[in-house]
Amino acid sequence: MTYDLLLMGALVLPDRILDHGWIAVTGETISAVGTGPAPAAARVIDAGTDWIIPGLVDGQTHATSYKGLPGFAATSQSALAGGITTMVDMPYDNPDPLNTMARLDAKIAAAHSHSHCDVALYATVAPGQGTAEMAPLAEAGVCAFKLSLIESHPVRFPRLPADEILDILTASRPTGLPVGLHNEDQEIVRATIARHKAAGQITPEYHEPARPEVAELAATAQFMELGAATGAHVHIVHLSSPRGFEMVADYAARGVRATGELCVHYLHFDATRDVARLGARMKVSPPIRSGVIDGLWQACEDGLPALISSDHSSWPIDNKLVPSIFDAGAGIPGLETLGPSFYTDAAQRYGAAGAVRRLVDYMCRKPAEFFGLAPRKGVIAPGADADLVVLKRGDTRFDASQTRDGLNWSPYDGETFAVSVATTLRRGEIVWDGQTILSAPGSGRFVPRR
Repeated sequence: MTYDLLLMGALVLPDRILDHGWIAVTGETISAVGTGPAPAAARVIDAGTDWIIPGLVDGQTHATSYKGLPGFAATSQSALAGGITTMVDMPYDNPDPLNTMARLDAKIAAAHSHSHCDVALYATVAPGQGTAEMAPLAEAGVCAFKLSLIESHPVRFPRLPADEILDILTASRPTGLPVGLHNEDQEIVRATIARHKAAGQITPEYHEPARPEVAELAATAQFMELGAATGAHVHIVHLSSPRGFEMVADYAARGVRATGELCVHYLHFDATRDVARLGARMKVSPPIRSGVIDGLWQACEDGLPALISSDHSSWPIDNKLVPSIFDAGAGIPGLETLGPSFYTDAAQRYGAAGAVRRLVDYMCRKPAEFFGLAPRKGVIAPGADADLVVLKRGDTRFDASQTRDGLNWSPYDGETFAVSVATTLRRGEIVWDGQTILSAPGSGRFVPRR
């Protein structure tokens, strides 16, 4: 038998690393995995000693929050250049959130017109909307719901009151879907920001203290208690401190269906160390904190995060370059740095093999399972989609001016990563060759939750 494509290299499988292994691909699917004499194939990619991993599943992106649904085009190209073959996109689209069947249909159509990578979708519920749309949205394949306890925009990104969250969590139980939360207490944050403004403290170093850890923990605790009362799966989409993961683990140990997510920038940047250099370029919410990196890596070592994501935001740099830190947009581009940043930092702690194993666990297998995309996504195994990435080993300087997202800025600009994405395959098609996006707009697909 002659296969369509054969990849050879150091395969990172679910249970081991297979040096000198091979992956045979037929059409869009992995047909066989092995070692020793390689079978015949129409095309061969020999990665030598470089890593071959599953395509990354980025569990938190905001592809359409700035340019609207056509924003899939540039964002998805950046995803492929970063080895991400599936984006799980948040529902806070511009100008309207994904909270109805009509808007789901429109977003799926946009993905099929513009996206280069595969897409799974969160939905949300608007204030005062009620829960009637939740079951149809779940039946149509959304992978989770997302809510917020703080308002970033009155329509696109609103705050939900606790009584409505209670109803939403109750209605989520029959769907089986997780309900994610942006976990900041609105009253605490707004009052603290007002005090800093009144004192003239509007430069970047005041972003972290203006959104104190207690605001994050108070919102987390409230959501956990609502989850305990309803039996729903409550998920915190970005915990910025070790204490948050300890809290979620405590609730899970008591039988609450509770999980928490870590964004990769919290593992890399430190507010005290980096704010003078980066300013608003590193502004995210909840904020990057001081002195927590070691504790967050320990949380990873203890298996506490459900997954690790980018929280990619498609903001142009002009949105950051304003006089007051409180007027600067929150969020950073992160698709092309998600895997390389994590691997580089992890390799300093665990060595190369330990780093790549953890990368595949937290950015491939776990998110695919969490969002109901497994076994099709997130694993190198016969029958899975041939979403595959060659990670080239060796130091590479990251140049944000060359990113494929059309934004061309990043707080990671100029940093040296220990790996780079040499090749990305999406469903058996070579879509990134290390220099050029080779796929067509609309070749990505909506991937419903199984």
